[in-house]
Formats: sequence, C-alpha cells, structure tokens
Amino acid sequence: MTDRPRSSQAWTGAAIAAGLFAVALALSGRLDLPLILAGLGSVCLGGWLGGRGPEAPVPRPAATAQRHAIAEALLAHVPDPVILVDRRTLVVEANPAARALLPALLQARPLSFALRSPEVLDGVEAVLSSGMPRRVPLSTRVPLERTFEVQIGALPMPDGSGVSAVLFLRDLTSARRLEAMRVDFVANASHELRTPLATLIGFIETLQGPAREDTQARERFLEIMRVQALRMTRLIDDLLSLSRIELREHVAPTTVVDLGALARQMVDAQGPPAEARGATVRFADGDGPYPVPGDADELARVIENLIENAVKYGGGHVGVALSREDDTRLGRRIVLSVTDDGPGIPPEHIPRLTERFYRVDVASSRARGGTGRGLAIVKHSLNRHRGRLAIDSTVGRGTVVRVSLPEYGGDAEVARVADQAGPA
Repeated sequence: MTDRPRSSQAWTGAAIAAGLFAVALALSGRLDLPLILAGLGSVCLGGWLGGRGPEAPVPRPAATAQRHAIAEALLAHVPDPVILVDRRTLVVEANPAARALLPALLQARPLSFALRSPEVLDGVEAVLSSGMPRRVPLSTRVPLERTFEVQIGALPMPDGSGVSAVLFLRDLTSARRLEAMRVDFVANASHELRTPLATLIGFIETLQGPAREDTQARERFLEIMRVQALRMTRLIDDLLSLSRIELREHVAPTTVVDLGALARQMVDAQGPPAEARGATVRFADGDGPYPVPGDADELARVIENLIENAVKYGGGHVGVALSREDDTRLGRRIVLSVTDDGPGIPPEHIPRLTERFYRVDVASSRARGGTGRGLAIVKHSLNRHRGRLAIDSTVGRGTVVRVSLPEYGGDAEVARVADQAGPA
C-alpha cells in the first residue's frame, strides 16, 4: 500500500515534465514524431526510476496518537511517582501518583514550584548537562515524614528537541520505618521492662529464701508479681501497637467507618470499668451518622484511650460527644470531644502529653495502670487519618480533648491539599 502513492507521484511528475517539454517544442515549431516518441520514452523511464527510489516517510497520526495513549496509560498505572521535565526543567508530564504527592505540580510550570529540594533540582541540572543518571535522596515532612530515593535519568526527546530528564521517586518510607521500629522497640522494651523485671526477680528470690514458709508474705508477693506481669503485658501491647501504627502512618486509610457507631461501642465497653472506679461515662449523640475515611480498629483504640485517660485521671463524670464543623482551610470535619471534670492539667505539660514515655505524674500514672503511651498512640493514629488533636485544660476545672477528622465526601480534596500545606 505504501508503494502505490509513491509510484503514482513519480509517474505524475514525469508526465508533467514531458508535457511541458512538448509544449515548448510545439511553440517553437520543432515538434515531430521522433521527438514525441522520445518524450513518451522519457515519461516511462522517469516513472519507472521514480517508483524505485527510496520511500518517503508517510505520517501516521492515528498510530502516533495510539502510542501516546498507551504510554499515558502505562504511566498512570505506575504506583510510584514519575515526572518528566524538559531541558528548561519545565514539567512535561507526571503520573497521578506524582500529582497526589505534589499537588502544586502543573504542566509547563517549573519543577521547583512544586518540589523545593535543592539536592533534587541540582541533580536534574547535572543530568541534563552530562546525560549521566543520578540517585538523590528526598525527605518530606509535610503532612507526614516520608523518605524517597529519586532516580534521575536522561531521556532524548523523539522530536529531536533535546534531552529531557525523567524522575522516578521510589518510596522508602516503609523500609526506613521498619528499621527504626526494630531499634525503637528494643530500646523502649529494655527501658520500660527493666523495673518490673527487677521487681519480679526480687520477689522470686524472697519467696525462694526468707519467705519460703511465710504464707501471708507469699500471697502478698504473688499479688504484686501478678500486677507487675500485667503491667509488662500492657507495655508490650502498647509498644507493638505504636510500632504498627508508625509503620503505616504515611498510608492514609481508604475504607469508610461511622465514627458515631464506634464511639457508642467504646462508651458501652468502658461503662463497667468506669463504674468500678466511681465514674460515669455519658454519650451525647448528635445528628448522625458520622462517616469518616478510617481504620475501624485504630479509631476504636483512639476513642478507648481517650475515655480511659478521662476515667483514670479525670473526675467522676466523663462526657463523649460528636459534632460537625466547617473549617475554611480543611473543609468539612467531624469532631469527637471527651470531657472530664477532674483536677485538670498544668499548661506547661500540655505540649508534651503526646510524647512517648511522658507522664505528668509518674507515680500516679503507674499506680493507675498507665503506660505513658496512650496519647502517643492517639497522635500517630490521627496522623495516619489526617486528623487533628487539641487538648484544653484548666487546673481545678477539668479537661477537654477534641479529635477532628475529615468527613467522608465533605470537601475531601480541599482537606487533602491543606494537609500537604502543613498542620494547622
């Protein structure tokens, strides 16, 4: 099919040339039979030779567009961010993963507008000038701390306009957090388990020695040992929970749960233990349901920890309530409030309450069965859920803990972009 247009064009050109030559001879009065035969022979020879010449490229816009569509589809299904920039470092193309990571990434705009990393930008310039690939580390801290390895390679453009650069961002967050989780778990376990283990060893040695035949001392020591063993169990459970949450902190949940139903379940579950401590827990449900994107188990643990803290360290009345609010920056939010009428928290302690190991009163916390990790678990769970935690307390009047979560379907895009801009 490609030879037919080429041959017809050659014959047409030869015929036009012979025709013009014949007209010129006729006008000069020199046209005769030998010249006519020579002209026809020239037409045949020119057409035959033209048909045997090199084939001219025939543009195929449909095939080119199809190849571009396939390339875009393949790029869209790459789970890691991929960015293509030209020789002026203007963004040529980016896949959905890159746009989700860098919302300010726009086509035909400089890469520096969206990615403000001197190491990466210098690496792109070096690749564009030398053509040699490079690997550059990248760390982001907003909205969450994440670690990437940016592989930068040179890519010649098909249209011959020069060399471009392609950036492939490999997410190393999970691997780095897994490594840190192992180190932290060993350090935390050795730090927190040292005291109860020393207590257990001391009582065991006492029971094996001086108190071997003392029945009353044996019963008292066994009860203390049981309490210390339960404390170690809670410590290990909290450390494992915290490590698991931190490992997945950068992965936002995609399922939808009803925060109101979870809150009611936790209130019902915490009612009997609260009554045993002389406290009551009341739930004030508003205009439900309250759908939020979240992990049901983690959110249940968040509510459970907040209620337990209010019962342990608050007064005799604990209130749990749900409401909605419109935030001009974060969009539609659902707010969970846990209120108590206890002694309150001094203001100098509030900024550090979510730190691991931190306790306002160490002796009182241990006596009530606290491990110092409840609010740390809450903080990291809310980070994963793109939530906010606020603690307001007045000494002598009680404490209010507010948890704010994005409502499912309520300006979710606005909230996501605001999260990329940083915490409130």
